[in-house]
Parts: sequence; structure tokens; C-alpha cells
Amino acid sequence: MRTSLQDLLATGRTLLADGATGTNYFAAGLMAGEPPEFWTIDRPEEVSGLHQRFVDAGADIILTNTFGCNPHRLKLHKAEARTFELAKAAAELARGVADGAPRPVVVAGSVGPTGELFEPLGALTHDAAVASFSEQIRGLKAGGADVVWIETMSAPEEVHAAATAAIENDMPYVATCSFDTAGRTMMGVMPNQLTEVLSAEPVAPLAQGANCGVGAPDILVTVLEMQGAAVPIVSKGNCGVPQFVGTEIVYSGTPELMARYAALAVDAGASIVGGCCGTSPEHLAAMRQSIDSHTKGDRPTVEQIVEAVGPLTNSAPSANSGERRSRRSRGE
Repeated sequence: MRTSLQDLLATGRTLLADGATGTNYFAAGLMAGEPPEFWTIDRPEEVSGLHQRFVDAGADIILTNTFGCNPHRLKLHKAEARTFELAKAAAELARGVADGAPRPVVVAGSVGPTGELFEPLGALTHDAAVASFSEQIRGLKAGGADVVWIETMSAPEEVHAAATAAIENDMPYVATCSFDTAGRTMMGVMPNQLTEVLSAEPVAPLAQGANCGVGAPDILVTVLEMQGAAVPIVSKGNCGVPQFVGTEIVYSGTPELMARYAALAVDAGASIVGGCCGTSPEHLAAMRQSIDSHTKGDRPTVEQIVEAVGPLTNSAPSANSGERRSRRSRGE
């Protein structure tokens, strides 16, 4: 039965978003430098198979294989003309899995950054960014996506451009940023500023929050700092911290750690919890069980977060709180 993210949020229960795309594809044979988006056409069984494994693990929301499916990113592979084709095909694969699920599952059209800098730091203009995102979103809509999932953003201008494209194409949207640079995004946005960034949009997002970053402890602190947001909060954190094992990058998070993270995310105020880089279907299944068996408790302190899931990696999201967060992460 097809549903909407609005309807699922209205149930009041904590929703589980899926896990990683790229790192799971690497485990299945994706080569470094090979765009995951090409697998939608070249290896559709792998794309559908990962969606199915996430649904089987308990995901309520699955993201399409379209993170880098915009003309600015695809031009690096001389494939910018394939934006609509690849986005539509990816949404169709996810739609097929969602429609075959025994419960309502939302198809979220993943929209990642262009990889370009906005003027005056770079050459990218608002109109060019909106046109780029619109081409992708038109394909996602044609393929059956239920909602546009704007993710891993760092510049407020890019959040605005992607939101504008979603609104112009009559699609509901979610917006998340990666707060991976001293508790801010790479372009300086602090967690408590995202609400202000989005408040200027003529249509509000269905949810806002954080994804990716540097690990479970840091994203949980970011969620705490988003309290007071006008819409539900998303926490879609990485599966621990990446580290080299030989020549391969491995994420340190275990299913048990991600289960603890999921329960803490609920207590911290997240309505949608998921995993990002390194999160496998096995991790997600542990998160599903944790959420389903958890009774929401008090908001955790930074000290409780560190004790449960490990030390913080980042310093602080503001000039005045940097030393405080850094000392807490060391247990001082």
C-alpha cells in the first residue's frame, strides 16, 4: 500500500530510514571512482537488492540511488545528459521494492550537493543550481518518489536551491546537513541555524536534521542542539568512524553500537532515525529492534552520550562552546 511521509509521521511513531548506499555497493564490487548512479542501469539487481535488504531489516524509508545524480556531478563522467534517465530509473527500482513490501514504505529521492561552490566563492549561481536540481527532481518524480530527500548539504545557498527546485516541482521535501567541521557544516552553518535557513522557504520541509558527519556521538549532540525546530528532526548518522584496515576503509560501528545510538536518538528528539556511511542492513535490523523495544526517556546529556557510544570527534558548533564540547569529549 503506497503511503506518504506525512502520513507516516502522523502516526507519531519513530520512523526508521535506511542505511548506506555507496559503502554497501563497494562491498558488492563498486570500484573507486565509479559513480554508483550507473549501477541503476548496469546492475539494477544490486540496487533493488539493497533496497530489499533494508526493507527486510525494517526500514520505513528507502533512499534512491541518486545522491550524485545531478548534472554538475554527472558531468565528471560525461553523463550530465543522463540526469533525468538515471533519476527516473532509480526511483522506479525503489518504487518497485516499496510497492512489494508488506507494510507502507516511503520512497525518498536522494538529492546530494552539486560539488560546486556558490558565487562569490565559486561560479555556481542560484538559478543554475535550481535548474540542476530540478532536472534530477523531475526524474525522481516521474519514477515514483514520494518525497525529495535533500542530504549532506553544507551551504545554506545550496539548501535553498534544492528546496526551491522541490517546491517548484510540487514535491514535499526533507532537508539535512552534514555538521562535520567543528560541529558546523563545512560552510559554517550551526545545527541551531538550520531552522532559520529553512524558515525563509515558502513551503516548509516535512522534516529537517543531520546526516553523515563523523560518527554517532557527534550527530546525537547535533540533534540535541536542534531542539525547538518547527518540524520533525532527522538523525541519519554514520556507522562509527572510518578507519583503514589494510587498504580498505572500514567503519568502526557494530550493530550493538548502532542500536544504542538509535535509542539515544529517540531520546534526543529525533522522529526519523537512520544510518549513513557504513550502515549495513545488519546494523539497520539492530536499530529497528532497538527502536521498537525502547520507551522514550529524558534527553541525554553529552556525558551520557559519550558513555554510551564513545567520545566526540568534533569540537563545538559555536565559538563560545568549542572548549566546552572538546573538554566533555575527553571526559574532563
